[in-house]
Amino acid sequence: MTTYRTRRHLGVVTLLLLMLAAALVPTPSSAAGGDWWDPVARPAPDSGIGVTGEPFKGTNAAGEVRGFVDAHNHIMANEAFGGRLICGKAFSAKGIADALKDCPEHYPDGSLAIFDFITGGGDGRHDPVGWPTFEDWPAHDSLTHQQNYYAWIERAWRGGQRVLVNDLVTNGVICSVYFFKDRGCDEMTSIRLQAKLTYDLQAYVDGMYGGPGKGWFRIVTDSAQARDVVAQGKLAVVLGVETSEPFGCKQVLDVAQCDRADIDAGLDELYALGVRSMFLCHKFDNALCGVRFDEGALGTAINVGQFLSTGTFWQTGKCTGPQADNPIGLASAPGAEKELPAGVEVPSYDQDARCNVRGLTELGEYAVRGMMERNMMLEIDHMSVKATGRVLDIFESASYPGVLSSHSWMDLDWTERVYGLGGFVAQYMHGSRDFVAEADRTGALREKHGVGYGYGTDMNGVGGWPAPRGADAPDAVAYPFRSVDGGSVLDRQTTGERTWDLNTDGAAHYGLVPDWIEDIRRVGGRHVVDDLFRGAESYLDTWGASERHRAGANLAEGAPATASSAEWNPFTSYAPGRAVDGDRGTRWASDWSDDQWLRVDLGATHQVGRVILDWERAYGTSYRVDLSTDGVNWRTVWSTTSGDGGLDTAVFTPAPARHLRVRLLDRGTEWGYSLREVGVHGR
Repeated sequence: MTTYRTRRHLGVVTLLLLMLAAALVPTPSSAAGGDWWDPVARPAPDSGIGVTGEPFKGTNAAGEVRGFVDAHNHIMANEAFGGRLICGKAFSAKGIADALKDCPEHYPDGSLAIFDFITGGGDGRHDPVGWPTFEDWPAHDSLTHQQNYYAWIERAWRGGQRVLVNDLVTNGVICSVYFFKDRGCDEMTSIRLQAKLTYDLQAYVDGMYGGPGKGWFRIVTDSAQARDVVAQGKLAVVLGVETSEPFGCKQVLDVAQCDRADIDAGLDELYALGVRSMFLCHKFDNALCGVRFDEGALGTAINVGQFLSTGTFWQTGKCTGPQADNPIGLASAPGAEKELPAGVEVPSYDQDARCNVRGLTELGEYAVRGMMERNMMLEIDHMSVKATGRVLDIFESASYPGVLSSHSWMDLDWTERVYGLGGFVAQYMHGSRDFVAEADRTGALREKHGVGYGYGTDMNGVGGWPAPRGADAPDAVAYPFRSVDGGSVLDRQTTGERTWDLNTDGAAHYGLVPDWIEDIRRVGGRHVVDDLFRGAESYLDTWGASERHRAGANLAEGAPATASSAEWNPFTSYAPGRAVDGDRGTRWASDWSDDQWLRVDLGATHQVGRVILDWERAYGTSYRVDLSTDGVNWRTVWSTTSGDGGLDTAVFTPAPARHLRVRLLDRGTEWGYSLREVGVHGR
């Protein structure tokens, strides 16, 4: 009897312990049917997702992945700018209450939310309480509060997004002049931290799903891996970099503070971190390139930062083509301008001088070519039109497709050249009407090139997001609604005590991206959303083509060259062979007269379909390319009467040739003709 009673007692205790454990530990999804998209151990409490139904998997009948791509986002920007400009975190091991709380100086009423009123006007006052009430933030017009909480990203994934580019971002000057910070301002230190935390977020999500590799948030480092992740129905996360002084390449009074070794080491480090796309300049001119300006009060504030960083303000000149940089504007930014030394003022600018005089520097060109060697993708948004033009020239000369415009920060006149290279274009997350209008302006080009479209939310990027259109709008979003693929149903999203509605709240945080896409569908019809749904495939096409690119052999390098003339100089040689020696630091220069020629013997007959002319300042406006198999009989395969110098690429139907001749007819300057290098390729 005693033994029986003891065993019975132990059995009751065991049962009670099991019941207690079941109450304290999150219930595995297998107990609810085993849905693969539901975590087995989500933290409690946590945000709601507001989506039911299975995320789509696999590819279409053509073997293409499906889904949306956000080509420009900043998940970890709270770690940038000294760590106190963007308040709140994308995740926290301590839970949502720790992740979604305001910066300490914003308490009790936002009086010290200085960046808010520097950039947005007003007094910056707001209710600082985040979880669980969220009375005032996140909001579509708040630039300083976390919008990328992981569960909100999860909702975007459940709503059809399949690629997300997380741009690691910071700015050392903004950090140095901002009043509040809790760490140093070295840009590369911040980039390293943000990369680490992105991997930590992946591990955090994996932990909810049962272990490494099981979560939906998957960092990818090549396009094949990304395609596999998307085919599994998960979110492929690509690392990019958007910073003002990459590799320490700032300039002070026009003197570069980096060299080629710094660039090589920096690119190697970023690649090892998993970074596959980046900007070479952002907001401030640096030792690599000039920037595309910001407008209004924000532009004035950034121009102040430009002076504090470089010792010079932006400098403008008349544009030489149809493209132009943003107008700087004359709006005052008192909070920033008071940081200037006594007696120094922001200059005024002529309205008809819209282009930054700074383009791509020699170090910048070295960095561009270094990215090409590593098969990385280059972001041209934020580059001045002068710098962008040179980048596109370089890419066209090498048939390199890895060019991205991710958030409407390039002149739209570049779109045709970007698509012609095989590049990818995304539009900033404008309000639905403006987004549809801009998408329609370039729709014919997408149809011509057979490509999809992307969006760049730029959340946590201090840009501002779509405002509410009102619940009474005739084409307002009707909740609940189905995802574009039709497999999921999305209702209003709730976090804590706050429920967001795109109609009345606008795009307040990342979880409302699917709602915004539904708004686009209702406003503009299905065609724009269909283009967006093909975005993941087109982005991965560009990435894959960049990975597969190999530099073609230059048939002219080291070949015998002759010319009609060569400028004489007692200190250096300008002989014809200098144009085919593989060294951009040397050049051939002719006499100072029209009607000259440069001839190259390729040594054997080859198929020739592309010729590259890298001009020094003395260029030709009118010239032609001739081919010959015997050096006697010549055939013109390409010509122009509108040469403008720089880097020219002549592409034509490949033809057999042993000899190539560049016949130079009219000069563009008072000097002769001068070529740094001539490249000859099969195609």
